[in-house]
Parts: sequence; structure tokens; C-alpha cells
Amino acid sequence: MHLYNAWLPPPVADDSKKESDSFSRVVSSVKASYRSDDPDSVYSTLKWVSVIDLFIKAKSEVNLEDVSGLIEFGLELFCVSENKLYAQVRWGNILVKLLNKFRKKLSLKVKWRPMYDTLIHTHFSRNTGPEGWRLRQRHFEATTSLVRSCRKFYPPGSAVEIWSEFRYLLENPWHNSSFEGSGFVRLFLPTNSDNQEFFTHDWIKEVMHLWDSIPNCQFWNSQWTAIIARVVKNYRFIDWESYLPTLFTRYLNMFEVPVANGSSSYPFLVDVPRNTRFLFSNRTVTPAKGIAKSIVYLLKPGSSVLEHFEKLVNLLEQYYHPSNGGRWTYSLERFLLHLVVSFQKRLQNEQLKVDKDRQDEQSLGRSERQFFVNVVLKLIDRGQYSKNEHLSETVAAATSILSYVEPSLILPFVASRFHMALETTTATHQLQVAVMSVAFVGRSLFLESLSTSTVKSTDPGSDESGDMFIELLMVSLSNALLGMDANDPPKTLATMQLIGSIFSNMSSLDDELSVMPMIRFSEWLDEFFCRLFSLLLHLEPSSVTNEGLHSSASSGTFLVEDGPYYYCMLEILFGRLSKPLYNQALKKISKFVKTNILPGAIAEVGLLCCACVYSNPEEAVTQLIEPILLSVITSLKGTPSTGFGGRGIYDASVSTKAKPTISPALETAIDYQLKILSVAISYGGPTLLRYKDQFKEAVVSAFESPSWKVNGAGDHLLRSLLGSLVLYYPLDQYKCTLRHPNAAALEEWISSKDYSDDKPLVGPKWHIPSVDEVKFANELLDLHLRSALDDLLRICQTKVHADPGDEKEHLKVTLLRIDSALQGVLTCLPDFTPSSRNGTVDSPNHGSFLIAGATGSTVGSTKLREKAAEIIHTACKYVLEKKSDDSILLVLIIRIMDALGNYGSMEYDEWANHRQAWKLESAAIIEPSINFIVSAHSKGKRRPRWALIDKAFMHNTWRSSQSSYHIFRTNGNFGPPEHVNLLVDDLLNLSLHSYETVRILAGKYLLKMIKRWPSMISKCVLSHTDNLRNPKAPEYAVLGSCAVLATQTVLKHLTMDPKSFSSFILGILSSSHHESLKTQKAINELFVKYNIHFAGVSRIYFKSSENHGDAPSFADLVSQISSMSFDSVGLHWRYNLMANRVLLLLAMASRNDPNSSKILSETAGHFLKNLKSQLPQTRILAISALNTLLKESPYKLSDKKQSSPSEKLQGVGKSSLEGELTQIFQEDGFFSETLNSLSHVHIISDTESSSRGGHGNSSFQSLADKSITRFYFDFTSSWPRTPTWISLLGSDTFYSNYARIFKRLLQECGMPVLVSLKSSLEEYSNAKERSKQCVAAEAFAGILHSDVNGISEAWDDWMAVQLQNIILAQSVESIPEWTACIRYAVTGKGKFGTTVPLLRQPVLDCLAAPLPGTVTTTVVAKRYAFLSAALVELSPQKMPLAEIQLHYRILEELLSNMCHSSAQVREAIGVTLAVVCSNIRLYESFDHDGSHENSNKGLGNQFDGRSWVFFLKERASEVVMNIQNTTHSDNLETPENNTSENGHLNGDSQADVKWMETLFHFIISSLRSARSSYLVDVIVGFLYPVITLQETSSKELSTLAKAAFELLKWRVFWGPHLQEAVSVILSSANDSNWRTRSATLTYLRTFMYRHTFILSIGEKQQIWSTVEKLLVDNQVEVREHAAAVLAGLTKGGDEDLAKNFREKAYKEATDLQRKRKRRNLSSSQPIASIHGAVLALVASVLSAPYDMPSWLPDHVTLLARFAGEPTPVKSTVTKAVAEFRRTHADTWNIQKDSFTEDQLEVLADTSSSSSYFA
Repeated sequence: MHLYNAWLPPPVADDSKKESDSFSRVVSSVKASYRSDDPDSVYSTLKWVSVIDLFIKAKSEVNLEDVSGLIEFGLELFCVSENKLYAQVRWGNILVKLLNKFRKKLSLKVKWRPMYDTLIHTHFSRNTGPEGWRLRQRHFEATTSLVRSCRKFYPPGSAVEIWSEFRYLLENPWHNSSFEGSGFVRLFLPTNSDNQEFFTHDWIKEVMHLWDSIPNCQFWNSQWTAIIARVVKNYRFIDWESYLPTLFTRYLNMFEVPVANGSSSYPFLVDVPRNTRFLFSNRTVTPAKGIAKSIVYLLKPGSSVLEHFEKLVNLLEQYYHPSNGGRWTYSLERFLLHLVVSFQKRLQNEQLKVDKDRQDEQSLGRSERQFFVNVVLKLIDRGQYSKNEHLSETVAAATSILSYVEPSLILPFVASRFHMALETTTATHQLQVAVMSVAFVGRSLFLESLSTSTVKSTDPGSDESGDMFIELLMVSLSNALLGMDANDPPKTLATMQLIGSIFSNMSSLDDELSVMPMIRFSEWLDEFFCRLFSLLLHLEPSSVTNEGLHSSASSGTFLVEDGPYYYCMLEILFGRLSKPLYNQALKKISKFVKTNILPGAIAEVGLLCCACVYSNPEEAVTQLIEPILLSVITSLKGTPSTGFGGRGIYDASVSTKAKPTISPALETAIDYQLKILSVAISYGGPTLLRYKDQFKEAVVSAFESPSWKVNGAGDHLLRSLLGSLVLYYPLDQYKCTLRHPNAAALEEWISSKDYSDDKPLVGPKWHIPSVDEVKFANELLDLHLRSALDDLLRICQTKVHADPGDEKEHLKVTLLRIDSALQGVLTCLPDFTPSSRNGTVDSPNHGSFLIAGATGSTVGSTKLREKAAEIIHTACKYVLEKKSDDSILLVLIIRIMDALGNYGSMEYDEWANHRQAWKLESAAIIEPSINFIVSAHSKGKRRPRWALIDKAFMHNTWRSSQSSYHIFRTNGNFGPPEHVNLLVDDLLNLSLHSYETVRILAGKYLLKMIKRWPSMISKCVLSHTDNLRNPKAPEYAVLGSCAVLATQTVLKHLTMDPKSFSSFILGILSSSHHESLKTQKAINELFVKYNIHFAGVSRIYFKSSENHGDAPSFADLVSQISSMSFDSVGLHWRYNLMANRVLLLLAMASRNDPNSSKILSETAGHFLKNLKSQLPQTRILAISALNTLLKESPYKLSDKKQSSPSEKLQGVGKSSLEGELTQIFQEDGFFSETLNSLSHVHIISDTESSSRGGHGNSSFQSLADKSITRFYFDFTSSWPRTPTWISLLGSDTFYSNYARIFKRLLQECGMPVLVSLKSSLEEYSNAKERSKQCVAAEAFAGILHSDVNGISEAWDDWMAVQLQNIILAQSVESIPEWTACIRYAVTGKGKFGTTVPLLRQPVLDCLAAPLPGTVTTTVVAKRYAFLSAALVELSPQKMPLAEIQLHYRILEELLSNMCHSSAQVREAIGVTLAVVCSNIRLYESFDHDGSHENSNKGLGNQFDGRSWVFFLKERASEVVMNIQNTTHSDNLETPENNTSENGHLNGDSQADVKWMETLFHFIISSLRSARSSYLVDVIVGFLYPVITLQETSSKELSTLAKAAFELLKWRVFWGPHLQEAVSVILSSANDSNWRTRSATLTYLRTFMYRHTFILSIGEKQQIWSTVEKLLVDNQVEVREHAAAVLAGLTKGGDEDLAKNFREKAYKEATDLQRKRKRRNLSSSQPIASIHGAVLALVASVLSAPYDMPSWLPDHVTLLARFAGEPTPVKSTVTKAVAEFRRTHADTWNIQKDSFTEDQLEVLADTSSSSSYFA
């Protein structure tokens, strides 16, 4: 049994033993309610889903056979209900919960294929159903979670099937299917023990290769990181050593941080399509969790992972520092968190295994643990005082967890940081963080210093360290008193958390604390209360206390609102105090409460008293409660009374003219005292019975007071009194019962997972009401519920009051008394009995027990509840008639209705609020499951006993709210009780009230009721939709109706019930006569919401229309709506649109129905006509509609028919829509009108960026209209299917949906479409306006891509000519659209884009044909743009012979044209070249058979497979030489060189520059397009030109070189390419031109960072020595740059190299210093060498910006001694020392102790600048 259930109140705990039987009953009912012959009976099983959920949440004991039976049944149901998304969502979610809860005990085998089919069918196919996108999204989430939970149970061999299924999706990395493929692999690939044979080294190599195929794409990285992390974690037998450098290089480069002042985000984002991103979403940008998990599970003794990990942390730690925050902080914070959490999980698993005597040689030993903690400590140290509060909290939590693993490392760190924070006064947030850290490690401090079992003898210094920790706790406790400050809420809360955390550990608090000998506790306590009282006196209430009803007793200040620490601390403190100390505290508090009245701190003072009373009711009631109670009664005696309070002495004739009032001061005082009483007695229980009469007196007097404020306080008191008498609550929650076995002064904490029935823990003592308490409660109910109800009836039936004001007051007080009594007893007043439907009056409780739960003992009776309902019904009528403008009365009535009708909802609210407010998850009161301090490990987190009792108490509250909720919902024999019917009718009226507050509240409670009794929903729908139709309905009624109708409960119901469905639809469509803006907005929102949640139409609708006589049949409904959806009806366009939308939904919902073909064809025809509608929105909708409705495509040529197009298509069935459609489009001028109206949708503005797919830039639509028209999430595999990266194409307004319509029309109706379209197409493609050309491009694209029979003839006939005309046309502005058109036309077909469309080859040939010689450069550039766009769409891995030959032809043409005179053309050539070369490379990487090779030879090409690379490289090196020479000679300016004779040279150099520009375009394109992985060898060859040409005389060339340079910084090179890159770098670092040397240094900084794991030691040494040589370069800029680079390299991880460098620098500088002293001559040494030696020192000093390593003081001092040198040296020294001062300023107080006096003097001399004032 679960701990929470064992600790329930005894009466409930006994009941809960019956739950396993009731679960078996539920399982059998579920199975019985599904009939396999009727697939729709799935819907009848859904009502059981929430009941199953009940058992999971209640943590009941259930039989495992039942569970596994249920899971198998559920999985079967899930697979059967293919098109029923809603059913799949509900079952999917409950299955996930069951699988996750019982996963360790089940043995299932689950197939993966059915779930994959469901995903594909619902989310990845073109044919999406009509369901709303919200439902789709939930469906996707449910299905993917289900897959994740089932992965564990996939049978052997699944991994092989899954990999082979998705492997070929990944073949072409430049097609969107590869993104989908990686998402699917991550989702499905199982890593369970059944499939371990699959994961071999070959597989890992293949994954690494695939991972590299798309560089720098976060989506792609996340997928593969997650896969690798799972494999690493689950299979310990794989040896990863050989892959570590690669993995860590990837991990390091995935964190987008600014390296060496570079940018902090990828300069090229590979554009993952929106829906793929949306479906396989990943929360953070960097997959920090996957990285952390892999690293933690890779750790093993003796592996090189440890060094790699340390190096990674050394590189990243600087970004954790507060001054280095930025957008990367979030992913770094996640990284730290997941590192620690995974580490804890891993240790826990290993420790639990060790207990079972299975020692694993891979498990982490003490040394590995220390190593890990040491490394993570660097990040913790940097991030502790971060300005980002997430990071500082994560750091504190991490310290807490690690302190149990390695206390000897973490605790001294926390201690020193705490002292430091106390000393620095500047940054206040530091103190708060430091206090929080101590609170979080409080328990480990105690355990470390007090536990008897920690080994102390080995380490001689450990005794002092133990004392040191105790001293730290004492210092923090005494400082905590100073921390309570009304002006600094965060610090105050942190100190309270600290006190609570420390006292939760101690078993008791006596005056002589054995734990802390140095503190006299009674003095501390006195001081504590002094501070606390002064804090309470100075509190400012957070908001103006509102005079309304809802000013609860605890609308407190930050102490109550911002967290539970205040109350928690008090409870713990009083719970642990010894008797004498408790009495001392009680005296002080009682005095404080008697002498002060603090209306601003009611809740705070109340809770203080409450904590006192709770921990010792006997004493506290006499000292605290009694005096307040008596003083209140005396105060009230002296005030006038109204007589409404229930003494029954009211007499109408006495009513005087003068209203009795009471003074504001007295009113405030009484209000304050009553409210404090009400909070203080919450847990008084039986001790309150002594003051029975006084309490009665106080409550009645409060209700009789003329002040509404005092009445309200009386309401609080009555509520609280009833609660403390009849409810169950734990009594000794904060007393300590368990001592720690190793340290008697501490409390033992417990974990709920270690609980078992055979060794029960001492449970809490519960307050079970005694007979006397129940009797007193019943008396109070008689007084304030029964008699108040009678009063109410009297007021309503006989006119008691002459004066309406008095009547109102009397009503108010009477209703308040009823409300108060009901709120006080909650569910202790029994519920209504339901009405039985079939006339048999069997007892409703028979056989209907689900789960146990009760809030307290029963009081009152069902009769009382029924009486109340009847009288409130009468009162409601009366108030609505006589006082309908009085919102207070109405709100009170509504609240009473809620208390009567929604049995258990108040407990549910209580539980929900508590769940959010309570921070039981705070690390201060959690002891993790691994504890190496006393080496006690448990199965789960351990908490103090009080926290677990709290959870058990809340668990009971939740159970009591749920125990009777579902009983009658699932049983068809019972209907709602009559009294609930009365209440629902009233609430229906009230939800249409003219006051918004009343409407909202009534609607809220109405929904709760109809949700529990679903049979009442249709009544609501019918009555509320009438208001929409009724032209006379006032505005507020419409708003109220919309609010109720737009709720989930109602919208779900529409799917099941045809009558309410038709009423709802027609209601909305005929509501256009409500003119006001508010109503229109509400109706609009209701309609949009309906679309988003649309889940289909009830099947009963299609079966027969006789059985529900008054609902119109389906066909009638459709015709009625389609008559409303024509333009001619004259409806407002939005209603026209809605009607069209509903028509489409109905048509799609009826698709699977056999006799719906007539409806479908009519609808399709209707939308085709709408294409030329006058209303733009309707046109847009028509497009979406046609895209979904046209789908039979009989004229499309399938593969078999393509072979012999000559045969006529015999026997091809006609499409069911064809007749209807043909008739429409053959009307005269149909297409020209349509094209014209479509062209108006294209809005072309210069500013707007292109929004691909979708409905384009429909900027003329408001948001609400957009949500109506873009009604379904465009899950259709959106075009383009390859990433868009070619910038020179500009932004187009080409909408692929339009193209698709023309394509579908052709496929549906064949060639006649083409015949009627031809003329208008030709006219439009020559039009002047861009928008008309857009439409022409779309139509043309659709035709070219349609593959219908007869299209080839049409191509030869007129389309080829048309395309040539387009290519040769002069107009510029519509180039983007025509490019998109060509791209669409050659797009591959099929899911993976590998099937070749019929006209692809002819189109490509037409583009590749050379242009006539006379054309302008725009046309040339346009042709290359067309070519590059077309070639991007090919699938290189499967190119046929003709395409490969075409590639080589184009390659040859491009290489010969690289010096073209126009810049625009050069760019186009560069882009096209990148596409062509990468396509050829990818094609070659798949081993194609030799047949192609021979044909290549036969082409007579000068470029075969490899030679173009050599050609480019050689030419590049020549060109670079030439350009450099011209730049050097710089004699181009002299006039005589420009004469005609010497024109030759000039022309040559110009040509070289142009050639180089084209090459740079090629490099930039291949890097930006993510195609660089296949061209790495080419790109490495061009490193030299990119580095050298950044400063040339040609400005354009330099700009391009810089752009390429920025991109290259991000590229990681592997293997042989890396060595080539290193050699290029080393040679250019010694280049003769200093600018080249400087540029090389810039590149080196990022290069070393990116490749630090994969460079060999030798290469690193070469690079270091090269840079060191540059320190004495003869150019001063280069020297300084080299120093900066060295400082970066020293930080970057290679400790040995850095150490050698430092020592060498120090030695050289010391020698130099000696020489200078001896000679005292400056002439003898060149300035460069002195400067070099100084700069070497500077580099080592600046490499440690925040720390103070042992070598640093000497280095800095030595550096400062050079301050007297001549100029470049002097300024270098002053700058460096100033920088050192700046970065060490925060912690200088402590760090200056590392220096000697002399050293400090030398530093002071340098840094004091010479002053003007001598």
C-alpha cells in the first residue's frame, strides 16, 4: 500500500482496502461496453477513462492482471479507432499513465507498426480530415507519448525493421523528408534489452556519418544527440573510446556561445519546415539534456571521458559568469541541471544494484565521484551569483544534491561563499543567494558534523571541519535574525526558509542545545520574536483591501502570498520547542496580540496564533483565544444590533428611520479580532467546546452588526469553527517521532517509496470528531442554516419589510449565513440522491463504490440539502424579479447554488490551490536518494515527516472531492436529482444576466454541474442557441450564451448529439442580426473555437433520420446551409464565409459515408464557382476546400501507363465529381474571371517578407478572420520540400495551394480543363501587373506538374514555346514567381520526392539550352536562377543518366563563364555552381553501377568526376597571386597605365577579381545551404584566399571575403581536411603581408575552440609556437593580437602547453628585467623583443580573469614593474593592470591576501594614474 493511503484517516483507510475489487469491476465494465462488431461503441468506453484515471491518482492497490488486461485491451482499442481522433486521444493518454506507472512490473510485447501508421495517416498524409488543429495537436502529443512509453516493450528485431524503414528517408540530406526521418528514428528506435544486437560499431559509424551530413542545424543535432544519449545510457557494453573526440567536438559546438567576440548564433539557419518543427518539437535550442545525459553515462573508471569532460567545462565555464550572460545562459543552465540530475540517477541505480551484490566494474568509485564534483564545482562557482535567477536557483539546487555525494568538497565552498557574502555589502542579491545555498545544504552540514558513522580517524583535520560547519550554521542562524526586513521580501523569505530548514533537521529545541553549544536558545528565541514583531508592525498590505465579498481572511502581504515559508517556519519552530521554551514564546505572543491591532497583517498574525494553537491547543486556547474572544464579545455588546443574526427577535415595526452605524475605528478593530480568531481556531478541535456558548454568542452578534465588514468577519469565524469541529486533519504533524540512527540530535527523514506494509511507520494522529463536536456542529447548523432558510422563505413570501433598504440588508445577511454554513461543512453534509431512470428504486449506493474518501464526519442530512435547494430556487426567482440589479445578492445566491449542487468541488479547489502554492519541492527539505555522508541510500527522495503528512492530508482532501463524483456518471440507471434540475434552470437564467460578474460566475458553476450530469447538456445548448437566433435578444444574453457554448464540455457534446448539433450550427449562421461589435466578436470567437476543436459529426446522423423526428436530416441540413453560402443571398461576408466553412466540414465529415457522393460532388462544384467570388476570404476558403475535395484523379498517369502513352486509356473510371465540374468550367470566360479574382489575393508589398506555403501574406485579413479562413493547420506536406536558402531569388508571392488546385482539376477532369485554360493563361503570363503574372505562374506550375494523359503532346504543342518566352521575357519584377513555378514543376513526387515527374526532363532541357547571343544580362541571370532552383529539387542519390549528363554540361558552361562582367550574373553562377557540384558529389557517394561511368567518358567532357576540383584549386592559387601583386604594386592609379596599349594587364587583373568574386559566392552558398559536408575538401582548399583577400583594393571582393570568413569560422573540419587546414593556417601565419598574419590570428581563435578535441598534440604545439613567434612580430598590431589569442588559448583547456608557456614567459621577463637594471640603456634591445616579453606576461595574466591561481600574484607584480618602459610597452602594461583590477574587483577583499605587502605597493604605483592636483 502506498504511504499516503496508509496514512489516511482511519475510517477512510479501512474503506480504501476495497478498491482492488472495485477496480476489477471497472475493468470488466469497460470491456463489456465495447462491441467488436460496432466500431462506434468506442465512444461508450470513454466515460470510463476518467474513472481509470481516478485509481491511478488515488495510488490504489490494484491487481496486476487487471492492469495488464486493461492495457492490452486499450492498445487494441487505440489501433481499431483509426479515424476517431478524440477517442484515440483519451485512450492514448490513459495508457501512457498506466504504462509509466507499472512499467517495471509488466511483461508485454507491443508492435510499433500500427502506431506509425496512425501517425502517418493522421498527420503526414495529404488527406487530412476535417478535425480542428487543437484536436490534431493533442492527438499527436498523445500518440508520440504512447510510442515513447511502449518503446520499452518492442519485441526483438524491431530496431532492425525501424532503422531499415527510416534509413532511406535520410539518404538525401537536402530534402525535408530527412528531417522527418530523423524525428521518426528518435521517436521509435527502441533501446531495450531485446534489441541490443542491433547496436554495433558499424551502426554507430553510420550514425556519425549521417549526423555530419547537415552541419549546424539545431533540429538535426537535437534528434541525433537524443538517440546517442539513449544508446549510451542503456547499453553499457559498447566501447565509446574511439568516438569521444568526435562526440565532444559536436557537444561543444552545439552551445551557441560567442567565441572570441564572434556572433553567438549560427549565421545560417537551415530552415526546418514549420510543421516538422511543430511536431517533433524540442523545447530548448541546444539539446542540453541529451548532452548531459550522454556525458554522465559515458563516465567510467580509467576512461578518457574524464579529461574530455573537464576540457569541455573549462571552455564553457566563462559563459556562466554573471558578467557574461546572454541568450545562451538558458541552455547552459539546463546543461548544469541535467548533469547533476543524471549523475544522481546514475549513482542511485548503481547503489541499489550494489545492495543486491552485483558489483559492476563500470560503476563509479570514490575517485570518479570526486572528479565529477570537482569539475561541476567550476560551473557552480561561476554561476552562483548570476543575475539570471533561474541559473542561481539551479546552482543552489545542484550544490544541495552534490553535497550528499562529496561533502568534503562542496561544504567548505558553501561556507567560504557565505562568509564572503556577509562581508561584501554592495550586491544585496548575493546575500539572498548565499542564505538560500546554506538552507539547501543544511542537512548535509548537520550530518557531516554530527553523524557517528562518518569515518573521522583517517583524516586528522576532520574534527575542526565538523566544528566549522556547525559554526557556519550558528552564524547563519544569528544572521537570519538580521535578515528579516519588511523592505526586502526576497531576503526575508530566504531567511525564513533557512530557519525552517535548520529546525526540520533537529529533533527538539531545548535551552541547552547539544547541537550548537555556543547558542543559548532561549535568548535566540526572544530576539527572534522581537525581530518578527517589528517585521509584522512594519508590513504594508500589498493591495487596498477590497470591501467586497471576496476579501478572504488571508489576502496577506508577501509573507503569505509569495511562498509558504513563513507559516512553515512557525509550525516547525513551535512543533520542536520544549515545554518551557513554548511557554516563554506563548507569553510573548499573547502579549503582542493583546496590545496591537494590525489590520494590514491579519493573515500573518492569524497564522502565528494558529501555529501556537496547533502545537499545544490546551495551553494556547486559554492564553490566546479566550482573551480575544471575550474582548470581541464585549466590543460587540456595546454596538447597535439589526436583529438579522438569527436570534429570531426581529420585529418589523421597530425599524427606525435613523440607520444604526458603528464607528470606523471600532469596526476595524472588531473585524481584525474576528478574522484573527477565525484563522487561529482552524485546528482547535475539541478544546473549543469549553467556549461553546461564547462562540455562538460571538457569531450571532457579528451577524447582527450593522456593518457589512463585521458580518463578513463573522462569516469567516463560523466557517472556520465548523471546519475545526467536523473535518479530519492531522494533529501532531510537526512533532519529531523518529530519531536519526547515527545522530540522535537529528530527525530521521523518510521516503514514501521505501514504505512497505510489513514494517509500518508511525502514521499521523488524526482529528476524528467526537460525539460532542458533532452535536455542537449540528446546533450551529440548526441556528445558521435551518433557521436562516426559514427566514429567507419568510422574506420572499410575506412582505416583512416596508423599507427596501432594510429588506436588502436582511437578505444579504441571511444569504451570507447560509453560504457560510455550507462552506464550513463542505461535503460533510450528505449529497442529493439521484433519480433512478428505469423506475426500479434500488438503493443508489448498491455496487457503486469506486474509491474511498471523506472530509470529515457526517452532519445534517440529505433532507437539509434538499430543503436548501428548494428555498434558494424560490429566493432566486424573488431576487431576479424584485432586485435584479443587485449583484451582491445574486453572487451570494450563485455561490450557495454551487455549494449545494457541486458536491465536492470546494475540496477540489482547495486541493488544486494547495498543489500550486506549496513549495514542498524546495531542495531545503529534500534529502536525495543517495547519501554518501552516512551511506544510507533509499529508493526515492527523503523528506521530513511533516512534509509527507502534509501530502497525505492533501491526498485525503483530493479523495474526498472525487469519491462520489463519478459513481452515477457511469451508471446509466440514474439521472440527475430533481433538485439539481431546479438549480440548473436558475443558473441558465443567471448566465444571461446583464451584469458581467454574475454571468461569468453563473456560467462557471453551471458548467461544473452539467459536466457531472452530462444528460443536461443538450438542454443548455438548445436554450442558448435560441438566444443567438432571436433578433430581440439583448446584447448581454448573446454574450452569456456564447460564453457557455464556447466551452469544451459543450463542444464535445455536439459530436454525439445530432439535435444539438444542428441547432448550434443554424443558431450561429442565423445570428447576423446582432449588430453590436461585442456580440459579433463573441460569435466570431465561438465559431473559431468550434473549428479548432471540431471532432467530426455523430455517426447516428448518417444512419437514418427518422428516429429523432425534430432534428433535420443530414441532407436537409446541407442544402439549407449551401443555400446560405452564395454571394447573392446578401449576407454579411463573414456569415457567407462561416456558411461555406460549415458546408466544407459537413462534406468532409460525411466522406466515409456510402451515400454521400451526391453531397460531395455538389459541394465541390459549389467551391469551384466560389473561386471567382467577390469576397476575398471566401475565395481563400474555396482554395483550401478544393485542395481537400479533389482527390480521385482518374486521369493521372501511373507508372505502368507512362511506358506506353499511345494506348488510349480504356476502362478508366470517371471521377464522381467530373460531370458537375466540367459543366462549370466550360462556361464562357470562367477561367479568365477566376484568374482575375485570384490575382487580387496577391498583395505585393516591398516590406513584407515571404511567408511560404500557407495562404501567403494575407495582410488584408484581421486576426479573427485569419483564424476562420486558415481553418486547418496546414499539415499537408507543405511545398517546397527542400530548404529555401537561395537569397538571390528574392521573396515571392507564389502560393503552392493555388498551383495544386489547377493540378488537381486537371487530374480530376482531364484535358478539357487545359483547353479552356490555355488562352487566358497565355494572356496573363504576358500581363503587365505582377499579381496577374503570379496567378499565371501558379496555374502553369500546376499544369506542368500534373502528369495527366496527353500532357506531353500539349508540351510539344504550345507549352515549350510558352516556357521559352518566359525565359526570354524582359520583365524583372516577377522573376521570383516564375522561379518558384519552375521549382514546383520539377519537384519530385511521392513522399520522399524521388519519383520523377513526366515533364521534368523536357523542362530541364529547355532551361539548359543556350541563350541567343543578343540577350541582356538580366535574362542571363534569370536563366541561372531558374536553373539553380530546378536543380535544388532533384534527388541526387537517384539521378537517371540524362540528369547526370546535364549536370556535367552545366558544370562546364559555369566554369567557363566565371569572369562574367555583370555582378548579378556572377552571383547566380556561384550559387548554381554550389548546387551542381554538391549534387554531383552526393550522386557519387552512392555507388552507382559502372554503366554510367562509360557514358561519362563518352561525353567528351573536359571535366569528369574529380578534375573540376583540381581546375578550381590551381586557378584559385594563380588568381590570388595576381590579385596580391596588383594590390601591392598599387600602380593602377597612374594615368598612363590606363592607356589602350597597356589595357591588357588591367583587363587581366579585373578578370581575376571577377573570377575570385564568383568563387567566393560559391563558397558562401555551399556553407549557407548546409551542402558543405560534401564539398569540405574543396572549401579547405580555398581557406588561403579567404584569409588573405580581406583587405584588397577591390571593395566588393573584400566584402565577399569577409562574409565567407564569418561563415568559415563555424565550420568544423574532420580528419585529413583538418590537417590540410592546419597547414594552410601555419603557412599564412608566416605570410609576408601583416594583414594576412592578423587575419590568420583572428581565424585561429575560433578554429582552436571548435577543434580542441580533435587536433593532435603535435598540431597544437605547432600552432602554439607559431603564435608565440608572432609576439615579437615587427608590426605592433600583430603583436598585440597574438597576445590576445594566447590569452584565449591558455583558457581553452590544454593545461600542459599553457603551463610551459607561462613558465617560459615568466623566466624571459625576469631575465629581461635583470638585464635592463644592469645596463639601464634602452638602445641596445629592439623594442619588439621587449614588447613581446611583456605581452607574453600580459597573455598569462589575462587568461585568469576571475580567479587567483597561485602563480598569478608573481606574474602581475612582474608585469607592473615594466611600467616605466617607453611607449608601446608602457600603455600595454597600464591597460593590462587596469583590466586585472577590474575583473578582480568583486572579490578583491579576499584575494588581496594572496599578495605580499611589497607586491601590493608595486601594483598601487602602476594603477594610480597621475593626478592633476599634485
